[in-house]
Amino acid sequence: MFQQPQADILAMPDSQDFMNNQQITTGTTIMAVVYDGGVLIGADSRTSSGQYIVDRVADKLDYVHDRIFCLRSGSAADTQTLCTYVRYYIDVHTVESGRRPAVKTAAKLFQNMIYEYKDNLSAAVIVAGVDDLLGPQIYNVNPNGSIFKQQCATGGSGSGYIYGFVDSNFKENMSLDEAKKFIKQAISLSMSRDGSSGGIMRLMNITKEKVEREFVDLKDLPYRLY
Repeated sequence: MFQQPQADILAMPDSQDFMNNQQITTGTTIMAVVYDGGVLIGADSRTSSGQYIVDRVADKLDYVHDRIFCLRSGSAADTQTLCTYVRYYIDVHTVESGRRPAVKTAAKLFQNMIYEYKDNLSAAVIVAGVDDLLGPQIYNVNPNGSIFKQQCATGGSGSGYIYGFVDSNFKENMSLDEAKKFIKQAISLSMSRDGSSGGIMRLMNITKEKVEREFVDLKDLPYRLY
């Protein structure tokens, strides 16, 4: 007589158990540099959940306003939600003021929300852009809500691997080509060592006149581990 198979034999693994009950995080290596004509930002593209890679080509360069962008690290859900709120507040501020927002305004909005909900969020961002008041700027907002204005900022799980390289090779008033070479080398070094960083590399050049994106394929990275 046919016997019904035991339920636990055919049951699919619970999704939370399968993903080791880990929230999706950007892992990541993010970086921003002020150069002599604007701001250059870059990031890897790997998103992970525990030991699993859930997105190999995630875009971590998020639009805030025409000349303001943020780079996200931490929980993907938390950082995406923060960006959505900041975009909304910046749009309202722009309509009310009738002029382009300051980069610092966007950075302070991120700081206020991260600090207020720091016990419930896993989020850190780098806010970069150009405005009419102070020109090219970078603000590093940490998970505890502290904020720092910097000429060169790194973040994410891979940043610890490249502090020495960044300290040794960064210089102020670099040209665009020098800044691109610097960021490509730094992020590819991190991607070759950090298991949570990987995929491809995205760069963005932000100036007062325009915003340009650049895609860097894996085979074109300066450093790779095989």
